[in-house]
Formats: sequence, C-alpha cells, structure tokens
Amino acid sequence: MKLMFASDIHGSLPATERILALFAQSEARWLVILGDVLNHGPRNVLPEGYAPAQVAERLNEQASRIIAVRGNCDSEVDQMLLHFPITAPWQQLLLPERRVFLTHGHLFGPDDVPPLEAGDVLAYGHTHIPVAEKRGAIVHFNPGSVSIPKGGFAPSYGMLDENVLSVIALNDQRVIAQVSINP
Repeated sequence: MKLMFASDIHGSLPATERILALFAQSEARWLVILGDVLNHGPRNVLPEGYAPAQVAERLNEQASRIIAVRGNCDSEVDQMLLHFPITAPWQQLLLPERRVFLTHGHLFGPDDVPPLEAGDVLAYGHTHIPVAEKRGAIVHFNPGSVSIPKGGFAPSYGMLDENVLSVIALNDQRVIAQVSINP
C-alpha cells in the first residue's frame, strides 16, 4: 500500500495546492495528515498564503481519501470547516507486518512513545523537522512541515512505498531522509 504523509500545513494555501497536486500524481491510496491543518498557532509566523478557509475547501475535495489526527493548533472550530475528522489525538494503521501509530507529536512522540512492538512505526509531526530512522526497535517517522519548516530543512512531506518511508522535499522532490520498515 502506498501512503502520502503531510504535517503542519498551518493554513498555507500554496503548500496545500502543492501537496494535493503531488498526491494526485503519487498513486497513493490515502493522504495521512498529522495535525495542525488550518491554524498557524501563536508560536509560528504566518505561513506563505495563509488562507485557512480556502485550505479547508481544497482538502474537502479529497475528504474520502484523508486520514487525519488532531494537532495542538487544531480545534473544534476547525473541524466545523473540514469534511473529514481531525479531532482524534491518534489513530492506527494496520499493515500486514506492523502497525503505524499516527499522532501529531505533542501528546505522543519521540519522548513519549506509546506502547508499540518491535518493528512498529511512530508517525508524528509537531517539530517541523524531518525524521526517518530506527530508534531501538521502533521506526520514527516525521515528514517535516509542508509550510513552516524548521532546523534549516526545506518544506517536506512523506511517502510510504514498498516498505520504505521517505521524507521528500516539497519543491524539488529530493529525498531528505529514508528508512526501511522491513522486519
């Protein structure tokens, strides 16, 4: 199964347009959004093209193909604009050989890992910093931010394709980080 991951959109219409165009080309089955969809949050600068209502409209066009979790900047008011659920603090995807635990990263994350088994994947956003690596027996995956990257990284998104998780630069498609999830 091929999956696309995006996190920390923070209401950026250009980033949303780009990720949706890439999603259409990717042949991914689902677009997994790891929180912070519409609001920029009080600690972040306004992202380029901040237009949360338009971001909601564009994402709603793909509502049946989006799996999302709530970020620390998402609210019940945001949910009123979106046609797919964003209020769950975490979700799980079950793959044939492992589980992918989806969360934003402010409740569960690299410092507060939920109970997972060896080979499972912890997928989170929140830090805006790309990660694709094994830490002990758990695979940690953060696709970075499509709109407000931090740590000197480019805006980025993630892909799961053929048991490989990749973080990919949004604009030039360069692979930033990659890890295999094979047992």
